[in-house]
Amino acid sequence: MVSEHASPLAVLGGEDAGGQNVYVAALAGALAERGHEVTVFTRRDSPDPPPSVRAPAGFTVEHVDAGPPQPVSKDALMPHMRAFAEHLTRRWLTEPPDVVHGHFWMSGWAALTGAQQLGIPVVQTFHALGVVKRRHQGGADTSPPERHRLEPLVARRAQAVIATCTCEAEDLYALGVHPSRLEIVPCGVDLRMFRPDGPAAGRGGRPRVLSVSRLVRRKGLDTVLEAMASLPEAELLVAGGPARRDLDRDPEVARWRAVAERHGIADRVEFLGGVPHEDVPALMRSADVVVGVPWYEPFGMVPVEAMACGTPVVASAVGGHLDTVVDGVTGLLVPPRDPRALTAALQRVLNDPARRRTMGDAAVRRARALYSWERVAAGTEAVHAKVAARATVPMGEASS
Repeated sequence: MVSEHASPLAVLGGEDAGGQNVYVAALAGALAERGHEVTVFTRRDSPDPPPSVRAPAGFTVEHVDAGPPQPVSKDALMPHMRAFAEHLTRRWLTEPPDVVHGHFWMSGWAALTGAQQLGIPVVQTFHALGVVKRRHQGGADTSPPERHRLEPLVARRAQAVIATCTCEAEDLYALGVHPSRLEIVPCGVDLRMFRPDGPAAGRGGRPRVLSVSRLVRRKGLDTVLEAMASLPEAELLVAGGPARRDLDRDPEVARWRAVAERHGIADRVEFLGGVPHEDVPALMRSADVVVGVPWYEPFGMVPVEAMACGTPVVASAVGGHLDTVVDGVTGLLVPPRDPRALTAALQRVLNDPARRRTMGDAAVRRARALYSWERVAAGTEAVHAKVAARATVPMGEASS
């Protein structure tokens, strides 16, 4: 696997540390559990880790020297991708994998560049598409200029592309991916960690709304804060951003706190900072509802994790949420950037304990039926096996 900016060893909640980190770590572990030898190549963003680290889940992480050994925003990484790809070529010349799986467009470009002379098949998962980002952010899109040209190239040249939801598949078709090379395999949830039974974080007497998200504008926290102004009895916990000890020095946190102050809810909003993934289930079990209303969302792992904990979800009706959240059954869907609709949905859940219990029970059943990592790994494994089999077919047979 190639995951240039999203290390499976990262602490979540930072600017570029979120769902992709969880996905890569969980998928790598689930494939290792199924007997595969898995190595994840990620860019070194610190001088501290050794070149190779064996993760407890049974996969290996190799840190690639490409650019400075310090955090760099993913939108500033493209100039270092040539060095990243050259490292992959050198490694694979001596130890070629059966399949390479790229995660995100730059990883896909590096994977294809590193593998192209070696005959190694490449599978690609984008996690987010530039065409969707531009559609929603317009001039505020900070993607490097190469993305609009290279991302469709990666999509068309990879031997297989995995979409995580129906909406993403439709966008990939529009980019020119042939249906025969496109598979839909959703993201998963660790059902051993995210479950309804287990410890819950402490709480007071207020109804609790929980947001678990990176603190970037497109995640819709401004909508949540505005909606909370009309829910005077409820508290909001926000998990995400820098480590708790660094919250007071972070300009983004200062901006969000100012928004809360402006809406008169600062005394009911608590910023928790980046929370270790293993601590998130207890937070979710302590909440009456988990809210996630991004402007767009390629898949959205937080709603599925909340569902697995038996906590109802109020989510924006975008992207993967349309596949995962059954409106009125496991949670409620609302339009993005609509504080009034969000307020009404949160009121419906918070004011009706019986509805919360019914939704929570249905959410657990759906998460267990569709989104286990074992199921996701089996679907991914099938795609890997298909492209590996094609790569071993002699040229004459392949063309006949």
